[in-house]
Amino acid sequence: MSVPILDLGRAFADIRPEAEEAVKRIFDSQGFILGSEVKNFEKHAAAYLEIDENNAVSCASGTDSLLLALMALDVKPGDEIITTPFTFFATSGTIARLGAVPVFADVDPKTYNIDLNKALEKITPKTKIFLPVHLFGQMTPLEMIADELSSRNIKIIEDAAQAFGTYRTVKGKITRAGRFGAIGCYSFFPTKNLGGCGDGGMCVTNDHEIAERLSRLRVHGSGATYYHDEVGINSRLDAIQAAILDIKLKHLDEWNAQRRKIAENYKILFASNGLDEFITQPYELENNCHTYHQYVIRVHNNKRDDLMKFLDGLSISTRVYYPLPLHLQPCFKYLGYKAGDFPEAEKLSEEVLALPIFPGLKYSEQEELVNAVRKFFKI
Repeated sequence: MSVPILDLGRAFADIRPEAEEAVKRIFDSQGFILGSEVKNFEKHAAAYLEIDENNAVSCASGTDSLLLALMALDVKPGDEIITTPFTFFATSGTIARLGAVPVFADVDPKTYNIDLNKALEKITPKTKIFLPVHLFGQMTPLEMIADELSSRNIKIIEDAAQAFGTYRTVKGKITRAGRFGAIGCYSFFPTKNLGGCGDGGMCVTNDHEIAERLSRLRVHGSGATYYHDEVGINSRLDAIQAAILDIKLKHLDEWNAQRRKIAENYKILFASNGLDEFITQPYELENNCHTYHQYVIRVHNNKRDDLMKFLDGLSISTRVYYPLPLHLQPCFKYLGYKAGDFPEAEKLSEEVLALPIFPGLKYSEQEELVNAVRKFFKI
């Protein structure tokens, strides 16, 4: 039995008639950029996140959401932004694009998210922003350092690209990923838990002035047509993406619940087959609701690549997120980091393996994968 790393078609089957009708409606209207479809999605996303409907500002991609957030908080060349070396490139790429300096802090080996204590150690007079990533669908416990950052006038931008719908309970209250800091950033790339049929992104905030600035920045800094208050970028969500996302948003909690059930199945299957000796399964931090954008295990004793090759030979697909930490990427050589600077991130890059997890994944497919892992380890 072949097992795909992802099959978007299974969840799409739930919404196909509604999606096709929405696309037809848009072509009939010939309104393709921003407009009512985008406004409706922003309104519904804001309601889901429990913020003012004008404080959700969509854009063309998750990368642009980060760029817009940094611009909206006046990040300038030379400003230092503390972030993680273990994530997708866009987090640090957008910092560098503005001439600011990515300052890395090592990660928690259990959650894979940035180690908050190590992040605090990186603060200097040049620190402008703290930019954590809620990696693979699990929130960073930002309440632990929020007061300290505030006292130093350091703003938080949350990279919640992989965590729309994820939440954490803080003092008895649910706080959704992207809602804790000054600005939260999301990606709607098709593979995400809430994904469109192309690129898309969103910034959210609790500050009306920031929201208004984000809205200007995404259209070349224009407040009124052809009048530009500042230099922005061209980053607008198109109507087709908005319409599809609006439909999918209604199914998100159900689909995230499926992901959590699939994750629980993996935990039981690996444990019952005696495999926890050979791998480390994902850790869910207390008070978190992990939405498992990825189900990422750690493979012990330098066996990751061999296991991946073995599974591929059986038509069982896996992926490595991420094979080289950001501080060791050639384009960031100028920052002066070297191998050994962030040992936890470097070890993760050698051990992590993402397994298939998506709405519609069959229990029999999970069994097939776990049985294959058991054969690999000869138990």
